Amino acid sequence: MNVFSIRILIADDHPALLLGLQSAITNSSSFQLMGTARSSTELVAHLDRHPCDVLVTDYAMPGGEYGDGISMITFIKRRYPDLRMVIMTMMDNPAILSALAAEHVGCILSKSDDPSHIVPAIHAAFAGGSYYSPTARAILETARSAHSGPNGPHALTRRETEVIRLFVSGLLISEIAERLHRSKQTVSTQKSSAMRKLGIVRDADLFKYAIETGLVTSASMGPEAA
Repeated sequence: MNVFSIRILIADDHPALLLGLQSAITNSSSFQLMGTARSSTELVAHLDRHPCDVLVTDYAMPGGEYGDGISMITFIKRRYPDLRMVIMTMMDNPAILSALAAEHVGCILSKSDDPSHIVPAIHAAFAGGSYYSPTARAILETARSAHSGPNGPHALTRRETEVIRLFVSGLLISEIAERLHRSKQTVSTQKSSAMRKLGIVRDADLFKYAIETGLVTSASMGPEAA
């Protein structure tokens, strides 16, 4: 074993991608691959048995006991506070990557970028630094640009959040207005303002954002999300 060795666990629910990660990691003399996982259930079970320095994980791994996405990441951060993370994702939604950054995940890789970014990202995570692959960086810069524009603060207001929650749950603008005792114009404006702050243009991405950030569960969403 090398004098300097970073202990790594990799997690991805796609076997081919998992094999590619294994190859990239085992080719580096400074890494020690501790194991692999294909769900959050396997991931947590492994970390409980074999402490690691860096977790390299896919963002979306549905079906595990501990969920996936933001909920899984926040759970892991609480359970293993010393563990560093590199998050990989195919998501191109600025709001989702912004949510990751808000959770102080400093190393994010887009799966559409070259796999060569994995090695420097692991080193950066181990050192407590940050690393974004080119696509991930461009998406985050788009989100930050939208948030820092003349249209207001980064965070949604309580009223905007409630409008978004009701909209993705399947209610029409008119139904939301009736429930909240506001005019349809007010509700529509609040929805548009929230989407602008989040860097979201399409309603389909708004549904995706709501699930991935835990605003609603997929089971509670209406047929508009299909």
